Amino acid sequence: MPGNSSRRGAVRKSGTKKGAVKGTGGKRRRGLEGRGATPPAEMRVGHPAARRAAVQAKARQGRAGAQAARRRAGEGPELVLGRNPVVECLRAGVPATALYVAVESDPDERVTEAVQYVANKGIPLLEVPKQDLDRMTTNGMHQGIALQVPAYEYMHADDLMRAAHESPDPGLVVVLDNITDPRNLGAVIRSTAAFGGDGVLIPERRSASVTAVAWRTSAGAAARIPVARATNLTRTLKHFQENGYFVVGLDTEGAVPLDEFTSVDVPLVIVVGSEGKGLSRLVRETCDVIVSVPMADVVESLNASVAAGVVLADIARQRRQR
Repeated sequence: MPGNSSRRGAVRKSGTKKGAVKGTGGKRRRGLEGRGATPPAEMRVGHPAARRAAVQAKARQGRAGAQAARRRAGEGPELVLGRNPVVECLRAGVPATALYVAVESDPDERVTEAVQYVANKGIPLLEVPKQDLDRMTTNGMHQGIALQVPAYEYMHADDLMRAAHESPDPGLVVVLDNITDPRNLGAVIRSTAAFGGDGVLIPERRSASVTAVAWRTSAGAAARIPVARATNLTRTLKHFQENGYFVVGLDTEGAVPLDEFTSVDVPLVIVVGSEGKGLSRLVRETCDVIVSVPMADVVESLNASVAAGVVLADIARQRRQR
């Protein structure tokens, strides 16, 4: 009956949550308040647009990481330093994108020639404080001038072989194995250009690449001599052999001295190993012959680029005499 507080359930027991309790009115008021503008679709968790945005952001991060990796690997824009290298690169037609000249530097005829060249070609000329050029080059060996060149475009090994076949003389390709110093690479490129070679082939991994140091050492020859990359050096050498090339390896313990090597009338591949490691085992086994450069007993070995230059000069001499 109403008012009978003695019946079962008529009195709320202490500690229960049934019914209104102190302080709950705020929940009701907050429930009546507006939640503001609806967030964009790409910001709503679980929305298809949000999933697409997440995929796109991940792709952008991947591209940014790849670009950073290319810069670390020396595949981004590079700076050629020094007055002579800059002028020689410009004369050779290097595809430059900018010329930096320090404001405080004393210009000479080389700087004047470089400035005149970029002005005629429409290449941007940027005058910067010497301190900025120091920071850009990290070693201070710029002599007040630096040339920015884009990432080098490597030729495919098959295209290099095709270009060598089209040459009026028998093909001559230099292959570098275990060469990690870009100065050696630049010097070999320069020697290859000087002695009538058709190009240089390097491995994709564990090898020097055409960086600013290689540009500088080649004195612009990298703009005239193509450089190709091989994914698998041994397989590429065998492909050259299948197309009529005679593969010659250089080693201090070669079976044939250079002055006894006379097979220069056929297309040649000259394989040069590092001064320390020499030729790798598989590459050495792939070569048709191993040639050594005769030296005095007081010298154990030659620098890789020097050895390549000596052999290329001798091959060019023999070919001229025939």
